[in-house]
Amino acid sequence: MTEITDKIKLPKAVERFVLHWGDLGGTWGVNRTVAQIHALLYLSEQPLNAEDIQTQLGVARSNVSNSLKELLGLKLVKRYPVPGDRRDHFVAEVDVWQVARHIAAARKAREIDPALATLEDCLAAAATDSQVSAEQIRRLREMHEFTATMDRWYEKMSSLPSSTLARLVSMGDAVVKVLSLGRKN
Repeated sequence: MTEITDKIKLPKAVERFVLHWGDLGGTWGVNRTVAQIHALLYLSEQPLNAEDIQTQLGVARSNVSNSLKELLGLKLVKRYPVPGDRRDHFVAEVDVWQVARHIAAARKAREIDPALATLEDCLAAAATDSQVSAEQIRRLREMHEFTATMDRWYEKMSSLPSSTLARLVSMGDAVVKVLSLGRKN
């Protein structure tokens, strides 16, 4: 992790979160600067303009601009009008469940949807190819069924209100205990 510029001193905990979130960005498919800008806006109590972000993170103006466009597309930030200021200001979504939903939606579009399409194509091609064994077809079908099940699960979970989703997730330990009754570890 590189340190954030000293031009504007962020509190140590904020700086650490921004840097860590930047590192995590790669796991959900965005570059470090995009994730750092998201983190900065997430913790900011006031809307920030591109110049504020540039100064606080020490990144190029063009990088800030491109990153904000990406964050707007992911629905993780939105424009926020500030009376008397013609510049665009930005705020982040602060409901963590909504943040998770937006990240999951982007990953689904980038990973799950193409995987399902590819598996369907592979199954169709395998059905007419005598060189593909029954076991290979079984494994492709199993992978397709798993991916389709996860896709349906995502669709159901993404439509739940945040409060319901939070309750459902918090019930996880209890559900595992109920499902594990009678099983030996």
